[in-house]
Amino acid sequence: MKNEKPVKAEEVRAKIKRLVQQTLQEALEGELEEFVGYPKHQSNTSDNARNGYSVKTVQTDSGPMELEVPRDRKSDFQPKLIRKRQTVLDDVEDKIVAMYAKGMTTRDIQEILGDMYGMEISPSLVSRLTDRVLPRLEEWQNRPLQERYVIVWFDCIFYKVRHEGKVENKAIYVLIGLGLDGKKELLGFWINKTESSSYWLGVFNELKGRGLKDVFIFSVDGLSGIEKAINAAYPESDVQRCIVHQIRNCLKYVSWKEKKELAKDMKTVYAASTEEEAKDQMDRFEQKWQSTYPHVIKSWRTNWDSLTAFFRYPVEIRKIMYTTNVIESVNSKFRKATSARRLFPTDDAILKSLFMAAM
Repeated sequence: MKNEKPVKAEEVRAKIKRLVQQTLQEALEGELEEFVGYPKHQSNTSDNARNGYSVKTVQTDSGPMELEVPRDRKSDFQPKLIRKRQTVLDDVEDKIVAMYAKGMTTRDIQEILGDMYGMEISPSLVSRLTDRVLPRLEEWQNRPLQERYVIVWFDCIFYKVRHEGKVENKAIYVLIGLGLDGKKELLGFWINKTESSSYWLGVFNELKGRGLKDVFIFSVDGLSGIEKAINAAYPESDVQRCIVHQIRNCLKYVSWKEKKELAKDMKTVYAASTEEEAKDQMDRFEQKWQSTYPHVIKSWRTNWDSLTAFFRYPVEIRKIMYTTNVIESVNSKFRKATSARRLFPTDDAILKSLFMAAM
């Protein structure tokens, strides 16, 4: 129509909000009608009856909304649409959980919801809403595992946590297994103050309790005592130290002028076709560098068995055996998902964030 005035965006939003409010109100009335067994304004033949309303404000996509929640005389009525003590609608809760899983802090989420929908949601409420994933986390953490995995990679990722008024560093233990079907699986998270072989032993024993009977190869980064912990839990498993970590550790105290040449010579050892060839190359490597860098030679000789375990396996899988790239790639994604959070309030907050990012 030519004489019609353009409708303002605020008017459209207001109309949508009234429509949503009316729909929610009618849905609540319908729930109570079904519960007590008779429509509004009709005679009651049941042993229960309507008993007025209680006013409640809920946060929705259309902003804060005041609703009259009908009550029954026996106080047995439990609305399904908007539960007792619920102050945020489910679709908004889903948005909050999704934003939290993307790495946003509770205050970031508070600001975004305030700007977009005019909601007044406290950071503590955001935290409580996201806590609903904790039962799922516990169930997932205790789920049964496959009986056998070809390779298990593990590593720690560190976060700062507030504990009793102090800031502490916490180590999150992360394990990934490669199943017989060729699929990788995140086995779980564990949290401790430090990374230690004794704690890893407890983790391995927990894996056994969840049904993991055998691991062909453990790919490790060289943590002191880790091989003993693995042998105690899985004595038949091979242990392969990460070659990349070995190279880094060896090059730490090498002159920058000689790093390139030494690294090239070192490659002739782990890039050999067989273990016999690797031993020959190691002898040549030792003859050339023993006098200059004895610590490099000693490191290779001391850890030879765990550095060369991959030679007993087909060439096609050697590289994923002798590097921990798989677990480091996953940990980098976790760091990215939690980069906005420099400090976590609790241990549960860390595990919750990593679990949501993983899922």
